[in-house]
Amino acid sequence: MPETSRRHLLLGGAAVSAGALLTACTSNEPKAQDAAPAGSAAPAADDKPGTPVTIGFAGPQADHGWLNAINDNAERRAKKYSDVTLEITEGSNDTATQIGQVQTLINKKVDVLVILPADGKALTQIGLQAMKAGIPVINLDRIFASPQAYRCWIGGDNYGMGLNAGNFIGERLKDKPNATVVELAGMDSLELTKQRTQGFDDALKNYPNIRKVARQAADFTVESGQAKMAQLLQAQPKFDALWNHDDDQGVGALRAVAQAGRKDFLMVGGAGAKSAMDAIKADSSVLKATVLYPPTMAASAIDLARALGQKKGVGGMSELEIPASITLYSAVVTKENVDEYLPTGFS
Repeated sequence: MPETSRRHLLLGGAAVSAGALLTACTSNEPKAQDAAPAGSAAPAADDKPGTPVTIGFAGPQADHGWLNAINDNAERRAKKYSDVTLEITEGSNDTATQIGQVQTLINKKVDVLVILPADGKALTQIGLQAMKAGIPVINLDRIFASPQAYRCWIGGDNYGMGLNAGNFIGERLKDKPNATVVELAGMDSLELTKQRTQGFDDALKNYPNIRKVARQAADFTVESGQAKMAQLLQAQPKFDALWNHDDDQGVGALRAVAQAGRKDFLMVGGAGAKSAMDAIKADSSVLKATVLYPPTMAASAIDLARALGQKKGVGGMSELEIPASITLYSAVVTKENVDEYLPTGFS
């Protein structure tokens, strides 16, 4: 997941992707398709093909539910367009390998590149190289160190995730004296984890009756979620709410909660996994909400790349060019609205 900054253009709207805007990226706007598969963006469809565009896609290694959904969204979206050819690399979390893969795409002279870098800072030079070679880059989620390394950045709002999770919990506990909360964070070595925590802490400042009493960092895996949650439960025999940064590690966290027989608090997850949405809909566990970090951004990145290749702007906006940056909104999914967001849930 990404190392993003809050300096980007905020486009408020549901995390079913920037679909309403971006599927109209070109004048040959797609017509409606069948319902999208779970974990994918609102459907793009094809009417008249435009200028053929070859898009090079360098994505991550699919070793996490969210990352797998990123790759799936990109491939599915590209297949919707008869005028798009997708040159896709084998995903890698190794920076040297990914640099080599992007270099190959540059040598093939693709029209546009979509890159979710394993490490934004480490891959900045290859982004710069592509841009200097006249190949525009859509920087997906993990941001390059220089804005000159990409034409457009699109990604999620890590600070907004924490902020919205904190506000949801705050509203649920605002009338409870001396309420306490705990946090199951992601990897503390990642900037995104710090941003999610900062957003959460800033939201809690609006609720003086609520105090955060514990925090554990996990590793975005089921196993780490279970182990770290077990430690939290043992150290904190009573608290009122839990903010968990990631739904994959949340699977393990829920296992630890069930094993401990705890039902005395509410839990808010993060990212938008289908398993989390199913649990929210069933309303049979402590999980009451999840804050989205939509992998549908990869489908929107393909829309943007197609628009760039066809020299089009974004439908619904007056400008002739696509934006320089787009930050997706971190919607809160609850029992009341889960049916709306279920189609975007990823496995």
